[in-house]
Amino acid sequence: MIPEKTTLGRKSARRAAGTDLASKANIHDLYQRAVQDGPSDVDFLERVWHEVYGDRLDPVHFREDFCGTALLCAHWVTRSAERTAEGFDIDQPTLDWGVENNLVPIGDAAARVNLQARDARESGDRPADILCAQNFSYQLFQQRRELADYFRKTRQNLSETGILVLDAFGGTEAVEELKEEREIEDGGFTYVWEQKTYHPATNRLRCRIHFEFEDGSRIKNAFRYDWRLYSIPELRDILLEVGYREVRTYFEEFDEDGDGTGHFARDEKGEACEGWLAYIVAVP
Repeated sequence: MIPEKTTLGRKSARRAAGTDLASKANIHDLYQRAVQDGPSDVDFLERVWHEVYGDRLDPVHFREDFCGTALLCAHWVTRSAERTAEGFDIDQPTLDWGVENNLVPIGDAAARVNLQARDARESGDRPADILCAQNFSYQLFQQRRELADYFRKTRQNLSETGILVLDAFGGTEAVEELKEEREIEDGGFTYVWEQKTYHPATNRLRCRIHFEFEDGSRIKNAFRYDWRLYSIPELRDILLEVGYREVRTYFEEFDEDGDGTGHFARDEKGEACEGWLAYIVAVP
């Protein structure tokens, strides 16, 4: 008598055949749909630049450090025919995916984007009006002197009317070893954020991103991060030390249920809570 196949066996067979949803998915596409919002990010960048320099001029040249798939570069140049952008990232295959999936679809505007497979501490084509390092990527510099060196280089890569924009996160949950799941309604998958290890003596935080699908398949460790979790006061102090004259903070606002609204308002204190998201805007 042949035993009936188990559910686990069917899943394994699908994976072996490459027919499960995880095998068909691309991690960059999943990441963009789960984490990024290009139009909203560009809206914020434009707003805070005008808050600093007024409405008489408009920012033109944009630089995206640790750009990955260069989604923001693509959205930036589609706003105006005068705009240009450059992205820095050391992973060439990720840049190639971004060209095919984010730049090619925008047509002629893609010619105004220059992606460079180089260290983010290197000089760019021209001084940037807005330089950003999103998704907490700068936290890979775990030594203070390394981060100071990077911030010093960002200062040198800005125009006379430039700003540096970083994002940051914190709160009591930021220093816990935990997993959080969020269903992506229009994607048919679940985004899983894991804070795998945290060490309070160094603020070293190792994180993972996993993706799970409706058929039970999953992509484990799609992305791995090894960061030092810097506080906003630490970041402000370093930015001022390397030559920035002002550092502003913008915190995400909460709705009545305590959920983030996606809108960031200027706030120089912040709110003590389990988890907060903020932008840091440094003015040279």
